[in-house]
Amino acid sequence: MGELKHRSLITAQERLRDQVAHQLRAALVAGELRPGSVYSAPGLAADFGVSATPVREAMLDLAREGLVEPVRNKGFRITEVSERDLDQYTEIRALIEVPVVGLVTRTAGRAQLEALRPAALEIVAAARAHDLIGYLEADRRFHLELLGLGGNERLVETVGDLRKRSRLYGLTRLDEHDQLLPSAEEHGELLDVMLTGDAAAAESCMARHLGHVRSLWAGDGDGDGDGDGDGDELLVLRPLLPGARRA
Repeated sequence: MGELKHRSLITAQERLRDQVAHQLRAALVAGELRPGSVYSAPGLAADFGVSATPVREAMLDLAREGLVEPVRNKGFRITEVSERDLDQYTEIRALIEVPVVGLVTRTAGRAQLEALRPAALEIVAAARAHDLIGYLEADRRFHLELLGLGGNERLVETVGDLRKRSRLYGLTRLDEHDQLLPSAEEHGELLDVMLTGDAAAAESCMARHLGHVRSLWAGDGDGDGDGDGDGDELLVLRPLLPGARRA
């Protein structure tokens, strides 16, 4: 009985760790945790309403993914993503996702493609409702499930990792100016093209979509004209991590 109880406790702890890591990744992608800033595990734990242990464990997971780096006696620094990094991430994603979309267009059944429709509609609904975390989650699910139809699990993991390492700078400002909606609607348009069976057109549509995603990453169209994604255009999304504390 003692052994079973011990296993149950470990499972519960692992689940909490995974939940915290998931929320931290979402905050990183959305830009709620600022690149270059240092955050303490106790401070973040207070925001989540949990102990510091699962936060430290989750942060170590993120460190292995290259999203944060430990700072001795202080906490964890959010790694900064340069314009060069973003260009390289986009290039790798295009090399993977564009041809896979062509492959899936040629090989997937209509029912398989239509099964992605709810996620595409959820992306648009989240953009209209200004639900940024919901937008990011639905977008991640759509892209990874679409790639999954190609049958290569390692490929899906690679793209998932690339998505984790990138951040959407200025996402809040873009949302305020209703500039997320056009990108959101492209998911449904991509499905419509794929359903015609035109692989070349589907590849072109995906390439165009990834180009727009790159613009969002850079903070282009944020209203200040510089497109650098720095400064005031990076706004904190309070609902997820209210009052996130820096070290």
